[in-house]
Amino acid sequence: MKEIVLATRNRHKGEELAALLGDLGIRIRTLEDFPAAPEVDEDGTTCEANAIKKAAEIARATGVAAVADDTGLEVDALGGRPGVFAARYAGEHATYEDNCRKLLQELAGVPTMKRTARFLTVAAIALPGGDVRVAQGILEGLITEESIGDRGFGYDPVFLVPAFGKTLAELTAEEKNRISHRAKAFLQAKEMLRDIMSESIVGA
Repeated sequence: MKEIVLATRNRHKGEELAALLGDLGIRIRTLEDFPAAPEVDEDGTTCEANAIKKAAEIARATGVAAVADDTGLEVDALGGRPGVFAARYAGEHATYEDNCRKLLQELAGVPTMKRTARFLTVAAIALPGGDVRVAQGILEGLITEESIGDRGFGYDPVFLVPAFGKTLAELTAEEKNRISHRAKAFLQAKEMLRDIMSESIVGA
């Protein structure tokens, strides 16, 4: 295995994942390199289902090992919402700001210690032959009462990491990549990719 394709058209996510996987010693491509690749309908009811579906369909379409992820945000005061629908919480074509605004509106009046939440990222690796492997990462935190910070993307400005006393949007890329849900999932995924590479060498 000399290359992988990241199954995303989200530039921010692609850059973050490329940084997390950059020392594997293989070429990291994105869907920008495969304009004919299909748009995958993320209709699963769990992050794992969506991640596996995306990775498997892109691996089949491109003939290249594919890595996909899906992230959910579970807010305890909202009964676990928005969950797997985090990216389109405020509507099918909602912006990051739209989603954050809706979340803060729904939590208006909820005291700090009851604003507990967690990010869950599931990363899936699919090989063209059909083999699929899955990794998972979780980050616990609190939802702030207003957006703070201008780094990152998605819900980063409203997700406080207690250990830092800062939101994800206030952390540097290096700090975020040490502790985030996505970093935890892709640290596991990276080891799985190393195993696959070793198996490929042995199999050759």
